[in-house]
Amino acid sequence: MTQNLWHIAKRYGSELSLHGVEEYHRLSGLQSISSTCFETARISAILIDDGVEFVKKHDIEWHKSLAPVVGRILRIERLAEKILDEEFPDGGAWTLDTFTETYLGKLKSYPFSLSLISFCYLVLIDIINEALLYGLEINTNATRKDAEEGLSEILSAGKPTCIMNKSFIDYVFTCSLEVALCFDLPVQIHTGFGDKDLDMRLSNPLHLRTLLEDKRFSKCRIVLLHASYPFSKEASYLASVYPQVYLDFGLAVPKLSFHGMISSVKELLELAPIKKVMFSTDGYAFPETFYLGAKQAREVVFSVLRDACIDGDLSIPEAIEATKDIFAQNAIQFYKINLSLDSKHTVTPNSMKMNTSASHNDVSLVRIIWVDGSGQHRCRVVPGKRFNNVTKKNGVSLTFACMGATSFADAPPDETNLTGVGEIRLIPDLSTKCRIPWKTQEEMVLADMQLKPGEAWEYCPREALRRVSKILKDEFDLEMNAGFENEFFLLKSVLREEKEEWMPIDSTPYSSTSAFDATSPLLHEVVAALNSLNITVEQLHAEAGKGQFEMAMGYTVCTYAADSLIFTREVIRAVARKHGLLATFMPKYALDDIGSGSHVHISLDQNGENVFKASDETSRYGMSTVGEEFMAGVLHHLPAIMAFTAPVPNSYDRIVPNTWSGAYQCWGKENREAALRTACPPGIPDGLVSNFEIKSFDGCANPHLGLAAIVAAGIDGLRRHLSLPEPVDTNPHSLADKLHRLPASLSESLEALQKDSVLTDLFSEKLLVAIKGIRKAEIDYYSKNRDAYKQLIYRY
Repeated sequence: MTQNLWHIAKRYGSELSLHGVEEYHRLSGLQSISSTCFETARISAILIDDGVEFVKKHDIEWHKSLAPVVGRILRIERLAEKILDEEFPDGGAWTLDTFTETYLGKLKSYPFSLSLISFCYLVLIDIINEALLYGLEINTNATRKDAEEGLSEILSAGKPTCIMNKSFIDYVFTCSLEVALCFDLPVQIHTGFGDKDLDMRLSNPLHLRTLLEDKRFSKCRIVLLHASYPFSKEASYLASVYPQVYLDFGLAVPKLSFHGMISSVKELLELAPIKKVMFSTDGYAFPETFYLGAKQAREVVFSVLRDACIDGDLSIPEAIEATKDIFAQNAIQFYKINLSLDSKHTVTPNSMKMNTSASHNDVSLVRIIWVDGSGQHRCRVVPGKRFNNVTKKNGVSLTFACMGATSFADAPPDETNLTGVGEIRLIPDLSTKCRIPWKTQEEMVLADMQLKPGEAWEYCPREALRRVSKILKDEFDLEMNAGFENEFFLLKSVLREEKEEWMPIDSTPYSSTSAFDATSPLLHEVVAALNSLNITVEQLHAEAGKGQFEMAMGYTVCTYAADSLIFTREVIRAVARKHGLLATFMPKYALDDIGSGSHVHISLDQNGENVFKASDETSRYGMSTVGEEFMAGVLHHLPAIMAFTAPVPNSYDRIVPNTWSGAYQCWGKENREAALRTACPPGIPDGLVSNFEIKSFDGCANPHLGLAAIVAAGIDGLRRHLSLPEPVDTNPHSLADKLHRLPASLSESLEALQKDSVLTDLFSEKLLVAIKGIRKAEIDYYSKNRDAYKQLIYRY
């Protein structure tokens, strides 16, 4: 306290005493001392918690004289209490339905206020008694009956309303999460220490795991406040394994001792990526709290990063970049604040307008990405200012021919019926827009193909997946989840007879520990970049090929999985280029070595529950009836599906017997030689299976089209109530005379597609014509140019 008083008095130039500081307050006035504190702290954004009550307080407009950006934080339990304190119209009584309608109506109106930054959910005892009574273990599946009973209990307690029933709290919180997700708003959760009556055991953020495991909210952006002290290590763990979790160390800094502050921030950084840890002052009521929070934070972070440099964990340039991230960039990206790191911190009436217009200049370029019919990633690039002023609403124009390119030429074959006549609009899907981790002044965004804004083009791959997913949802109330395994080769450039060749970076065997010696910096950067994009990496290892690696991604709804796979490929290739290497996902880089696949794991979800697996061990094959029917449809249509998932002739050089690539049309439980493999990961009871793996999916496939074909096949299985044949529990090749061989060439899978009326019915007819035309051209070209496949390393 004495030290803080000394810092304040020194800044004011007043007498070194509490009386001296108070006298300076009285003579200078609030506006003057606020300007002094905020200018010294160099604070660029103020987020005002509108749930904090004062006898008198200034509004948002007043605060705009102190910082370039001023926003508000909506405290959701305060909103709920205010609603219930109001008299119900016409003398009636609140019911769960009328409360929900009113609450959601008000909640959904806030995002249209330009000042709203985030929803804030507090579990401090002076705000809501949940932390004391129930803690952070949120039940996101609270029943309406329990919520109704909870509301009745709250109302019977009289006014002023104090929400203290756990079931009702869980219900309100879950409704709020759904709105936050819909409007892409971040959510703050107070964790760790608070009021003296707080039961600290219940404020451990590990209690949030039930919420964090709920796939409905995997795309929510959640920040745990106060460094979760004294549970900083637990918070760091959560941020390291859940892409949606971020950390803020406000209040812990400056409230703890200096040693305590350093220890807490170090613990946050032990596991959590630096790009997920952010500073805030947690200033409250008095301008000096903002100044002291910023001052202490700078000293603490300097000490922590200095030690990291001394220990060899960071280089000095990396520490400088980490400082920018922690103090500004991470919060700018998390809260999506329009603010440049180079913007001035002092604010005048004239500079406000300049800062607002200059905020777009922080992003110099935006890449608008689409994936064509041959599975190649392509982009148009526009300056950041034009993107914000024009492109994000109207998109950019693109010729019809864009979807007809092949793996060997950019011009569409005649049989695609796509030409240079006609244009579509590439409309950015703003929910996918993100900062490019390796080019921090640029952003990238996935695009939908539309004839005009709002009217989908029938060739759009993302629309194709959405369309069949909607049929699955409407007819069967199911969603398909997917998780990809990315196999790729890392190649280095060598000169042979003055010609550049690309060779594997090593010759290590499967899961070799030494393979990581040379590649650890690269893979570490890849994982960090993916974490910054909220893409989960579950594990990675060296594969059996020379210079080959595999990276298994998190499991999510298939539309998100396809989007994430595109970004994952972009990250891996870009980081490899940065390190002077070439990463390729082509199926068979070397004909005498192992191939690379993008094996995909599939399950079915209903209301947040995996319904692919059976309810008990007595079921047939350990899967539910809908699970078996869906999987049977996929197995039945697999030859035709392969025209989407194995789209180039080189794909079939990989899918051969005895290579774990699934060469026969069969399935088996944990049988890695089968085309479809049911899997039972840890935590699933013996006898049950949670998902199935499809082997014949590779890195040349357009992920949206490949998954759309799988969904369509599964729908047919459900409609016709198909059954699976008996599983194969041995090497299928030993049963070659009894099993049907899957297509051994693109010609065979194309023939299967042409005969498959189900896929024809569920896909756009014009899109199928284009895909067939592309595949025919691929077959013709590579049959005449035997070594042309070697060029695929530059395209995939």
